[in-house]
Amino acid sequence: MARIAPLPATAAAVAVASSFPSLRPSPSRLSTLPISALRSLSCSHFNLSRRLALLQLGSAIPQSHLLGTRTYSGVIRAEGKVIEATAGENVAQASTGLSQEAALEWSKKDNRRLLHVVYRVGDLDRTIKFYTECLGMKLLRKRDIPEEKYTNAFLGYGPEDSHFVVELTYNYGVDKYDIGTAFGHFGIAVEDVYKTVDLIKAKGGKVTREPGPVKGGKTVIAFVEDPDGYKFELIERDPTPEPLCQVMLRVGDLQRSIDFYEKAFGMELLRKRDNPEYKYTIAMMGYGPEDKNAVLELTYNYGVKEYDKGNAYAQIAIGTDDVYKTAEAIKLYGGTITREPGPLPGINTKITACLDPDGWKSVFVDNIDFRKELE
Repeated sequence: MARIAPLPATAAAVAVASSFPSLRPSPSRLSTLPISALRSLSCSHFNLSRRLALLQLGSAIPQSHLLGTRTYSGVIRAEGKVIEATAGENVAQASTGLSQEAALEWSKKDNRRLLHVVYRVGDLDRTIKFYTECLGMKLLRKRDIPEEKYTNAFLGYGPEDSHFVVELTYNYGVDKYDIGTAFGHFGIAVEDVYKTVDLIKAKGGKVTREPGPVKGGKTVIAFVEDPDGYKFELIERDPTPEPLCQVMLRVGDLQRSIDFYEKAFGMELLRKRDNPEYKYTIAMMGYGPEDKNAVLELTYNYGVKEYDKGNAYAQIAIGTDDVYKTAEAIKLYGGTITREPGPLPGINTKITACLDPDGWKSVFVDNIDFRKELE
């Protein structure tokens, strides 16, 4: 008996989303896939139809380095679906043999860029309308998969091959998700915060922080919420090539996170600011200056070690020239690999998925393969 649940379906997004159990919808939405629908998985137990061409092995694979072959039993992933089964499967993965020094050098020289951020919404058309009319984004592409009962849409301020974008996922019949307390906000750079807020108000948007200088500084900001309650910080800046500029996540140990993202992900610590009056510290991490690149804003609230992540926010996808070396570096510097590096059967896009020390999810996608997907 199999258990199936809809999930995002682009190669990068399917790989990322399907690697994590927390991305599954409620049990009430599960249905049954008959064994007759399955085709060969290179073992005699199952057959998969051509509709499941994006089959991949999921997080049940041991996190230890795979040398030669191992027998796999657990969760099998497919396009837009999670299929729980038990099967004998030979999985081969060669070691890159990196030392910590070589891994650190690789992380720093790799051509990395934030590709997109994935999260769920309760009404896709409503959200697209808000993002395009109020936030000035463009709908880049949209696909509906009625067989798996989900739709996703990519929106941003420029093409996916050169800009950081959002990937929205709508699962049929699910109109509400729990954002939790761990996710903070997205940041958008605008030339005039006051005018942007006036526009959002005119469209019926919710403003949670009126425009004005940030506390203790001069930068003009405001906060608004989209229809699902995701917060957006509007930041007044000169024109920038990357208006979708921040993803803020809360962490339990800031220095631990800084060390991890510097060494395992090859990011730079762009700046760090402590605010003892309000009992929090932030660190901006990224692959280039804030005025030209999307960055990760890590926030530590004094004394808070853990947060509720909810089930709304999913993960960030990052480009890399070599998923194998990248996975090795992540493991060497304390990350948890939830999807061993390798190609996705059917489309051959190479990916690896991981968790940081706080459990935040990321996927690394081969740069060349990602460009081919967009074509």
